[in-house]
Amino acid sequence: MSAQWLKPYMPRSLYARAALILILPVVVLLLVLGVAFLQKHLEDVTAQMTRAASREVTLVVETMDGYETQQQALAAVRPDLQALEMKARFLGISEEPMNGARRWYDFIAPQVEADLHARLPELEVVALPSGQEARLYLRTDLGLLQLTFDRRRLSPVAPHQLIVTMVFFAIVMTSISFLYMRNQLRPITRLAEAAQAFGRGRVVPYSPGGAIEVRAAGSAFLDMRARIERQMEQRTMMLSGVSHDLRTPLTRLKLGLSMLPEDEAVPLQRDVDEMQLLLDAFLEFSRGASEGAPEVVNPQALLEQIVKDARRAGHEVDLVSMEGEGTVMLRPTAIRRAVENLIGNAMRYGQHADVSLSVTPKSLRIRVEDDGPGIPPDQRAEAVKPFSRLDPARNQNQGTGVGLGLAIVSDIARAHGGVLRLGKSERLGGLCADIIIGR
Repeated sequence: MSAQWLKPYMPRSLYARAALILILPVVVLLLVLGVAFLQKHLEDVTAQMTRAASREVTLVVETMDGYETQQQALAAVRPDLQALEMKARFLGISEEPMNGARRWYDFIAPQVEADLHARLPELEVVALPSGQEARLYLRTDLGLLQLTFDRRRLSPVAPHQLIVTMVFFAIVMTSISFLYMRNQLRPITRLAEAAQAFGRGRVVPYSPGGAIEVRAAGSAFLDMRARIERQMEQRTMMLSGVSHDLRTPLTRLKLGLSMLPEDEAVPLQRDVDEMQLLLDAFLEFSRGASEGAPEVVNPQALLEQIVKDARRAGHEVDLVSMEGEGTVMLRPTAIRRAVENLIGNAMRYGQHADVSLSVTPKSLRIRVEDDGPGIPPDQRAEAVKPFSRLDPARNQNQGTGVGLGLAIVSDIARAHGGVLRLGKSERLGGLCADIIIGR
């Protein structure tokens, strides 16, 4: 049997699921015990007791039949009332019976009333105001008769006490279990927070704790984090070292080309310039998103400055919309590099670019749209990979040919715990690039 229909209604967090696992059996147990107790014990015992009390009331009413006055009838049944421990009186003309009074938690009272009405046709009202007193109002030939006797003759003593005791101790034990469960789940929560922070480019202090399995997972996370940091550092050092080492022979080539005739040096100079651009792209890719520490940033002001700088550089870039407000934890230098890469990419393959910003309580979205040829849907996943070349979609001669622009943007987005999404611009018809970062 499939349980897919149940998933949308289940809690998402580990703490809520553990609480559900803890509370659900207790609630089911209380319901089963309560229903079984009410049906198998209380109802049967109450039916027997109300049957006996109905017979006693019928005896009193029948004894009163045939008398002409209320005083005579009360005097005739006085010995029976003493034996049955009852009190009887007739209500006056202006008196009204206590209309069905009972305690709100007296859950057995409805059955008592139903049984008495079924066995006593002349019964008008049943009042159960307390656990010690019961009042029956019966219609007789001499007027409305009130019979008062002990409430415990109609049902077991305080049947609600069992339910109250069960619920009380269930709440106490569940509360204690919640305390222990919270202490057991706290190390898992700390591990999740540390992993989430590292996924967003921040390293927070973390030490393994809790059960043996949680400690093992925490130690594995620390080892993995250390390996990733070492790998990123080695990649950065390797690419930076190679790029810097190649600058020396490039400088010598430029000096040599300056001594050649101009007609011979021009094509070679273009090759050297292209190699210089490739090295700059490698250096930019090697830095990735590691430059700068995360800080509280106003994305509106940052994006306005980026667009202003792009327009000052001669690009046709417009900041079309900014929705929402607030601050976000970002690496401003890395985000600036990512947005400038997208704008440069748009200007390389198009004539105009639109930039927009959307800030919500859960996410930050920076969108760059252009009027270029765009990227086919089946090649968008390949476009964000390093060194990928999409000749059918973009003319390689218009760029450096190294294919690192979108890869850098994707790397920066992932370092902030976000993602780079590519699509088609509905506004301009070209490429639509979204940097989406969770807050």
